[in-house]
Amino acid sequence: MIQRRSTVTVQVGQVHIGSEHPVVLQSMTNTDTADVEATVEQVRQLCEAGSELVRVTVNTNEAARAIPEIVDHLQEKGLDIPIIGDFHYNGHLLLTRHPECARKLSKYRINPGNVGMGRHRDRNFKQMIQVALENDRPIRIGVNWGSLDQKLLARLMDVNAQLAEPKDAREVLIEAIIESALESAELAQEYGLPHDRIILSAKVSAVPDLIEVYRQLAARCHYPLHLGLTEAGMGTKGVIASTAGLSILLQEGIGDTIRISLTPRPGGERTEEVLVAQQILQSLGIRSFAPQVSACPGCGRTTSTFFQELADEIQAHVRDRMLIWKEVHPGVEDLRVAVMGCVVNGPGESKHADIGISLPGTGEAPKAPVYVDGQHFTTLKGPDIAKEFIEILEKYVSERYGGSAVS
Repeated sequence: MIQRRSTVTVQVGQVHIGSEHPVVLQSMTNTDTADVEATVEQVRQLCEAGSELVRVTVNTNEAARAIPEIVDHLQEKGLDIPIIGDFHYNGHLLLTRHPECARKLSKYRINPGNVGMGRHRDRNFKQMIQVALENDRPIRIGVNWGSLDQKLLARLMDVNAQLAEPKDAREVLIEAIIESALESAELAQEYGLPHDRIILSAKVSAVPDLIEVYRQLAARCHYPLHLGLTEAGMGTKGVIASTAGLSILLQEGIGDTIRISLTPRPGGERTEEVLVAQQILQSLGIRSFAPQVSACPGCGRTTSTFFQELADEIQAHVRDRMLIWKEVHPGVEDLRVAVMGCVVNGPGESKHADIGISLPGTGEAPKAPVYVDGQHFTTLKGPDIAKEFIEILEKYVSERYGGSAVS
């Protein structure tokens, strides 16, 4: 059992973040928030994919005016998911000009690097904290290395320059990121916001820097921490970078809510970031979201693509059925399924799974033994192997996890 670093619990809507509570999945829309219909639809998609919090941009008066309508439409659809407002530069104005927006949002994200300049900074920050207090809302103080408080950075650079052995610029930058988060949290508490209404994040783009920043931040505070790279990137690069950085931190008990900031491909699904976040947590054994399908990677013994096609079909079937399964078959997310491609590892891997099938490799007899709970259950042959295996899978899920067969 991984020992979590944070000792504070923050409630966001009906979701609890921090301490002994499960790591929470967050995502963010990329629609124009003023477009109510498009934003509601994307939030619905993210929610159904498994996101537990959704952040939306609130950057204009039109976006702020749209928030109450968005939340109301979501609730009409039965989606009571917390909506977080992402504020930069003018958040203090939007939250005060649009009190219904402030009431409908479940949390406010504040970037201390762009909340204001000079004497206006503390005044604007205080104004946002006052709105949070009036509406009993938590905040996330989200520091980004790309929009860091330059006055703070300059001060730390000057102090560093006076040292007998100055640190390198990277070390000073990391210290500035951490100081910005901690000083802002301290200031929020001075303005009256309780410590259990504060979440911190300190995002950078490079994996080594991410690990270093959050290790130091976790050692210096007990606030819940939101993990993620500022810009993970597109495709394989984004998935690998996010997995590399977050896995190390999560294994060390650092992180209470995560977001995978993938750049979607043109026309790609925004929900990909939710699926990647789920897979990271499930691969680490931290949380379970959907049955895991183990599949043979293929080799010279598996020149047929049938096992690949079956693995893809089973994975798609499981994903499509989860919306129903999770309602009537509690615990099904822990199911392990194996789809293997030849006799070398096929029977063994299938026996280790809850249910598995070992397909024939090149030159092997055209039959596919099926194993259930480690025991040989039946052997499938002929053109309907996929259909018959899915029927066996459905019956197994129904019998093992209760409820009745669903269609």
